[in-house]
Amino acid sequence: MTEDTGATGPGPLGRALPRTHDPRLLRGDGRYVDDIAGPQRGVLHAAVLRSPVAHGRVTRFDATAAREDSGAHLVLGPDGIARHTGPLPTFWRLPGQWQHTIEVATRTVRYVGQPIGLVVADSRAAAEDAAERVEVSIDPLPAVTDVDAALAPRAPLLYPETGTNAAGRIRLGDPEADVERAMADAAHLVTRELAVQRVSVAPMEPRGLLAEWTPATQQLTVCSSTQVPHPVRCGLAAALRLRADQVRVTVPDVGGGFGGKTTLYVDETLVCLAAKLLGGRVAWTEDRAEAMAADYHGRGQRATARLALDADGRFLALDARVRGDLGAFATQGGSGPFQITGLSLEGPYRFPCAGATVTGVYTNATPTGAYRGYGMQEACWIRERLIAEAARELGLDPGELRLRNLITVGEMPYTVRAQTTYDTGDYPATLQRAMAAVAERPRVRTGRLRRGVAAVPSVEGTGYGPTALLEQIGLEASGWESGRIRINEDGTVTVFTGAVSLGQGIETALAQIVADRLGLPLERIAVRLGDTDTSPHSDYSSQASRSLVLCGTALLRAGERLRARMDALAAALLETVPEDVRLEADETFRGEKTSRTATWREVAARGWLGWGRPEHDRIRLEESVDYDPPDITFAHAAHAAAVAVDLDTGVVTVEGYWAVHDSGVLVNPLIAEGQTVGEGLGMALLEEADCDPATAQPLRRGLADYPLPAPADVPPVEVAHTRTPSPHNEGGFKGLGEGGILPVAAVVAGAVADAVPEIAAGLNRTPLTPYRIWTLLREAGLA
Repeated sequence: MTEDTGATGPGPLGRALPRTHDPRLLRGDGRYVDDIAGPQRGVLHAAVLRSPVAHGRVTRFDATAAREDSGAHLVLGPDGIARHTGPLPTFWRLPGQWQHTIEVATRTVRYVGQPIGLVVADSRAAAEDAAERVEVSIDPLPAVTDVDAALAPRAPLLYPETGTNAAGRIRLGDPEADVERAMADAAHLVTRELAVQRVSVAPMEPRGLLAEWTPATQQLTVCSSTQVPHPVRCGLAAALRLRADQVRVTVPDVGGGFGGKTTLYVDETLVCLAAKLLGGRVAWTEDRAEAMAADYHGRGQRATARLALDADGRFLALDARVRGDLGAFATQGGSGPFQITGLSLEGPYRFPCAGATVTGVYTNATPTGAYRGYGMQEACWIRERLIAEAARELGLDPGELRLRNLITVGEMPYTVRAQTTYDTGDYPATLQRAMAAVAERPRVRTGRLRRGVAAVPSVEGTGYGPTALLEQIGLEASGWESGRIRINEDGTVTVFTGAVSLGQGIETALAQIVADRLGLPLERIAVRLGDTDTSPHSDYSSQASRSLVLCGTALLRAGERLRARMDALAAALLETVPEDVRLEADETFRGEKTSRTATWREVAARGWLGWGRPEHDRIRLEESVDYDPPDITFAHAAHAAAVAVDLDTGVVTVEGYWAVHDSGVLVNPLIAEGQTVGEGLGMALLEEADCDPATAQPLRRGLADYPLPAPADVPPVEVAHTRTPSPHNEGGFKGLGEGGILPVAAVVAGAVADAVPEIAAGLNRTPLTPYRIWTLLREAGLA
C-alpha cells in the first residue's frame, strides 16, 4: 500500500518506475569484484593472516617455510608491513580521545581476526596453503569483551599507556545538573538498564577488491566493493605513502553494504600494498568466516536511562548514560554511532529537559562501525522502552501516552534539547495511522499462545552533513555533494555524482530527477557512479540517508541550468526568445511564435559546435553544482506490529507489520517501499555477534550459526507514505535509506509486552530470542 506520493506532473519525478538496472542483474549480467578479478590472467590472490587470540603480543613471525613454497609470491609480516606503510586516518572522535589513527602494522593484537600478515599466491587456495606454513607465536594477554567490565577498576587495559579503557566522553543536550533538578520534581520516574547487541552487517556480497599497480606510471588502480570510493582513495594514499593522484578507486556492482563498507579496512590496505610491491594485480574477497569475525560490527551499546513524568503523564526529563563498545580501536567512523544515539535520543517528543552522556569504550572484540540506522535505532530502543514501561507502571495506554507528548505540526520547526532542528512533519497523524492499523487485531492474554500489538514512532535525521555543522562538531569530512550533468553531442545525457549504487536504486532515482528537469524520457539518461577519476568528490558517498537529498538536489539545480541553456540555444536556432520555446514529448523544440522546430539532438549538436550561443557562454553543454545543505532534513515514521508469543517455546512470531513513512517528496515510490521494508526483524529477534566471555572467541563463524530472517519469518508488510516536503531543498526531498529499521525492535518488544505483560519489565535488551523470552517466562512462572 503506497499513497500520497507527491507526483508533481507528467514527468518521471514521483512515478513508481522499475529500477533501470534490474533487467541486467536479473539476467545474471551483474559485474561484481569477484566477476572482474576471477577470469583475468595474471591476477594473483591474497590470503590474510589473522590473530587467533583476542589479546596478545606477536613474538615470532617466521615465514621461511611459506616463502620456500613455490606458490607463494609474497609473504608480509608485521615488520615488513611497517616498513612500507603509515597509519590510516580517523575522522570522528570523542573529546579527549587520543587515538587519531589506525595501525596498519602491529605486533599487539587486540581482537580475534585482526590482520597481522598477508600471503600472495597464484590462487586463493595456494595462498591459504602457504599461510598455514607461516609460524606465528603470540604471547597471550588478559582480555575483556564487556563494556562495563572494561570500565571497572583493575580491568585489563588495551592501551596501558592511557590508564583507562574509556576512549573519551561527551555530554549532549542539557547539563547533568539541569536534568537532575528536573527529575527531582517528577511525580513518576522510570529507570532501566537497556542494551542493544552487536550485529554482523552480513551483506550478500562480502568485502573484496582487485588492486593493480602499474610501475610505468606509478599508478594504483583499485576495483573495490565499497560505499565510499573517495575516502578509500585518500586512506590508501596516506597509508601507502602515495600522492592522491596516484590512486584511482572504481566501484562495480555492489552486493549490499548497509554501512559495513563505509571505511577502508587494514586487510584491504595490505592487498593494495602487495600489488604495489609485486608490481601487478592482486585480488582478494573475504570468505564468510572472515566476514563474521573481521568485518566491523554494528551496534553494541548499553545505557542507563531515565524518564521523568508529571502527574498527568507529561514528559519532564529524559537522560541516558550510554556506553558504546568501540571494540579494539576506533574505526574511521569512530564513535559516530554512539554520538548519534545521544543526538537522537529525544526522537519525535517534547522534552523540557533532556541529555545524554556518551562514553566510548575499548574492548577486545571486533571494532564497531557504521550499520544501517547508525545510532538512531539504539536511541529509539532506549526511548520507546522507557515510554512503554512508564505507560505500564502508570496504567496508561502506551499509544495515548505517546500522543500526549508528541511534537505537533504547529510547533514546527522544532529545536530539541540536543540542538538539532526538525524541519517538517505531522508526527501525531503518522502515529495515529499506525495505531489504527492494529486497532482491530486480536489481543490475547490468556492461554499458552498470547497475542499483542504495539505502534511506535521514530524520527530519522537524513541528508546529514551540512558543512557548518561538521565544522562545529569538529568532524573532519566534507558535508557537501556535487552533481554534474553533460548533454552529449547526440543529445544523450550522462550524469556523474559521488553516490554509489548498493542495490538501493539510486541510479534510477537520480535519473528520474534529471529526466524531469530536462524534460526527457528516462532512457536518454545514463548515470555513472563510483569512479574517483570521473565522479565528483564525496567524503560520505552513499551512507547516512543522504545520496538522494544531497546528490539529488545538486542534480536538480544542474538540470535546471542545462535546460535553460538548451532553451536558449534552441531559441537562437528557431529565431525567437527562450520564453517562446517549448520542448514537446517527441523531444522536439517548437517556437510558439515562429512555428519552427528543431530536435533536441540537433540543438545539442549545434551547442557542441559552439553555434548560437551568447559570446560569454561556454561551448561545452555541461553543468556542475556543489550543494551544501543549510541543515539536516528529518524524515519520520510510525511502525505497528502484531505478534504471537508461544509460552511453551518462547518463540515470537510477527503475524502482521505496518509502516507509515514520511520522507518528503518521493522520487520513486516503488524504490521507497523497498527501502522501508528493512532488515530490522533480524536484529529484533535473531541476530547477535557475541563472544565467549571467558575466551573472547567469536561465537558466530558463519551463517549456519548466525541466523538471518528467512522468508517464513517475515510477515507481509503494508507500507503507506505521506508527504511533508522539506524546506531545505527545492525538491522537498528527505532521505529514507535507514528509516525502515529504526523502530522495528522497539515495536516488536512493545507488542510482546502487550501480549505478556508479566515479562514486560525484563524486555531490556535485543535480540528477543526464544531462549531469552523463555527465560523471562520461566522467571515469571509462565514456562
